[in-house]
Amino acid sequence: MTATRVADAFGGGPSAIRRASMGAPSDAINLALGEPGWPLPDAAREALTRVAEADGRLPYGPNTGLPDLVEAVAAFCSTTSSAHSWGSRTDRARLTSDQVMVTAGSQAALFALFQAHVEPGSAVLVPDPGFVTYPQLARVCGADPITYPLAPNGDLDAEALVEVLGRTRHTGLVVLNHPANPTGGVASPSALAAVAEACARVGAVLVSDEVYRELWVDARPAGLHEVAGVEAGVVLGSTSKAFGAPGLRVGWAAGPAELLAPARLVHNAMTTAPARPSQQAALALLGAADEVLTEAREHVRTRWHLATGDPICPDRGPGLSPPGTRSARAGIYLWLPLPEGAGDDEAFALRLRDEGGVTTVPGSAFGARGRGHLRVSLGGPLDELEEGLRRLAPWWER
Repeated sequence: MTATRVADAFGGGPSAIRRASMGAPSDAINLALGEPGWPLPDAAREALTRVAEADGRLPYGPNTGLPDLVEAVAAFCSTTSSAHSWGSRTDRARLTSDQVMVTAGSQAALFALFQAHVEPGSAVLVPDPGFVTYPQLARVCGADPITYPLAPNGDLDAEALVEVLGRTRHTGLVVLNHPANPTGGVASPSALAAVAEACARVGAVLVSDEVYRELWVDARPAGLHEVAGVEAGVVLGSTSKAFGAPGLRVGWAAGPAELLAPARLVHNAMTTAPARPSQQAALALLGAADEVLTEAREHVRTRWHLATGDPICPDRGPGLSPPGTRSARAGIYLWLPLPEGAGDDEAFALRLRDEGGVTTVPGSAFGARGRGHLRVSLGGPLDELEEGLRRLAPWWER
């Protein structure tokens, strides 16, 4: 990997999401950064206190993660993969420890999987609009990020993805993200099944980023493993979003052992193991998952209720769809079309920041198909969200 490749992959500076907040007025409300703004759950707080009060050493721990945490992740992923019966699958066996890789956040899992499975000169299929890290990681590997479009409402469009896959040579890896960042779109069971079948047919590794999946409002979205089985690909999860603990930096990848094995070597070289206190807190969160996730969804419902009653998006859910066309809402992002006559989305976002006192992210930061939109994070503290939406509203009334 050369310095030039890194500079080309990352644009020589902070991501567009970070840049949206740089230089903001001191009193600006930040609706750009996508992280939970509710308190750290008590289970994690108490676990960290126990670590702090314990006598003795604080060793690294095994490269593969604390065995109890690996088992807890395996149990959690097995349970969530069995929560619904999509299609006709009946093989709901519990995941084994070699089918789970505990990592320093899902970002580290992504990096390790890309480094393990993406060859220079190959192609990586990524959504557009989509999370900015996906094409960056492809370029770091010397691969070409090839975009596929989402449906007009921001959901996964399996037909469009399969069409791009069919005309792209040497595809090493395909990335899904659902519920999606930035659109909030979801993936139907039939769409997931179709993509899994197409990837298996051409031998492409399928990575399904599902870190927002537990933050649903109306109905729990389908997941890759519950639709197509564990052998269909690797699913990413994290304590950062639904568990309300982004600062722990604990995530995981679940999937076929043979796909995780080389990625483990990369992750071990990167970071040895996630921080031991963070792993203890993550173990406590998973042990209290029913309570923690129920509370998290209440936080999200409150935020969606606040946002969808605002003049900038009356009676709407997230995404591009008109009222009533989205079957489910999930995640923490409002994907807003710009008001008529607003012009360039980046220039409009800067005006909102400097004149309106609220930071958002221009849709073009997430790919060419994101132009003409803004991503508004609903995840932050409730009082800040309410004030931020109040400041945004007049810009849609002009």
